[in-house]
Amino acid sequence: MLDIFVVGGGINGASVARDAVGRGFTVAMAEMNDLASGTSSAATKLIHGGLRYLEHYEFRLVHEALAEREVLWAAAPHIIWPLRFVLPHHKGLRPAVVLRAGLAMYDYMGGRRLLPPTKTLDLKRDEAGKPLKPGYGLAFEYSDCWVNDARFVVLNARDAADRGATVHVRTKVTSARREDGGWTIELDGEGGRETVRARMLINAAGPWVDEVINGVMGKNGAHNVRLVQGSHIVVRKLYDHDRCYFFQNGDGRIFFAIPYEDDFTLIGTTDRDYHGDPRDVQITEEETDYLLSAANEYFAQTVGREDIVWTYSGVRPLFDDGASAAQEATRDYVLKMDGDLASGAVINVFGGKLTTSRRLAESVLEKIEEVLGKKGEAWTKTSTLPGGDFGVKSFDAEVRRLGLDYPELPGTLLKRLMRLYGTRARTLLGDARTVGDLGQNFGADLYALEVVYLAETEWARTAEDVLWRRTKLGLRIGAEDVARLEAFLRARK
Repeated sequence: MLDIFVVGGGINGASVARDAVGRGFTVAMAEMNDLASGTSSAATKLIHGGLRYLEHYEFRLVHEALAEREVLWAAAPHIIWPLRFVLPHHKGLRPAVVLRAGLAMYDYMGGRRLLPPTKTLDLKRDEAGKPLKPGYGLAFEYSDCWVNDARFVVLNARDAADRGATVHVRTKVTSARREDGGWTIELDGEGGRETVRARMLINAAGPWVDEVINGVMGKNGAHNVRLVQGSHIVVRKLYDHDRCYFFQNGDGRIFFAIPYEDDFTLIGTTDRDYHGDPRDVQITEEETDYLLSAANEYFAQTVGREDIVWTYSGVRPLFDDGASAAQEATRDYVLKMDGDLASGAVINVFGGKLTTSRRLAESVLEKIEEVLGKKGEAWTKTSTLPGGDFGVKSFDAEVRRLGLDYPELPGTLLKRLMRLYGTRARTLLGDARTVGDLGQNFGADLYALEVVYLAETEWARTAEDVLWRRTKLGLRIGAEDVARLEAFLRARK
């Protein structure tokens, strides 16, 4: 019998599985689709304290999130790195004194050691003012971090598997029932139907957490989650510098404009209640108009629909705290435990963020230990994720080292591989020395060698898995290449 079975392969489930197996518990995890195929890959892709959460007095959440920025940066410097955010003062909106006070709290609460502090900018002189319309003068610049969100999930799952956890993808939990002091769990997945037993169940199903309670576990009437849709647009690059913008909108909301994948700008997000099936979420015409209008309030260059190269949308499974507006609903996580060792315990996980996922997992483990007893100590704060075993300021040096090891491969390819796989890029490349050794090309600089690695090591099964979650090469690869990639992956099965 397993100690723990985790339902859901998003960031919460993967983080719990990793922490638990690292302490010595036996663990399995099941995701009904691909890892990070729901909320976890539809974020704004930030490791941040949540400056706007201060307005809603979420001080505990902001403090915890700020402290995690440098912890996670150290754990995975290939997929997490610092960004500077420019917050222009907009006349008629939040007063400059309020912005300055909020950022002072942000710096003070954050446990910041390496990230630079807030400073004041004159946009009439600073390069950050050039892409903006005339009239913006005062701005504040502060620090947060970027994260490749889907890879963050996959690397947590990979580390969990490396430590002994069983990871099932495309495997639906069809039933979970209490029997003989534990859980009998029915699975339907890639290997057909299977039954497993576990002493504890962790429901980390994200937007489907209530569905698991009501359907899989057979309890009716659960309604704990408020689904809030957030959508983003990706447009052709709007400016050349490497800083991000944190903009205020006239309706009191905020949105970001962030350099994305070298040649693009990411704009988002929206906040609106969602009442449909989370599987069907997609950006609406209204949201597209909203984001374009918001961007055109600030940027001198007009941004139109013809500039959009990609959109994505996700549903945040926030704990329903009764807030009147979607943007006011708590972003903090809530854990609820039901049952005990004799009857079979379950922990239902509501809410959560990429930034606080490691701390959420530690909180879940505290509850697990209340039931199953303690095994190992907490360990993830000083650990690295796969490929992240190098210094936080050593990325460029690691790219140069990789270039020395593979001098005949293109530098752009090596840099991309280091960004995705870190030091495990060497494992991926193996004995390859020339482009000819990389196998079939699927467009851009995607070759069969990388695809096979993703299929065998990171559970990639489809072209979508490869092009939009393990990489973002979907932005650069055409329909014919996608079809060839899909055929290649089908043939491997």
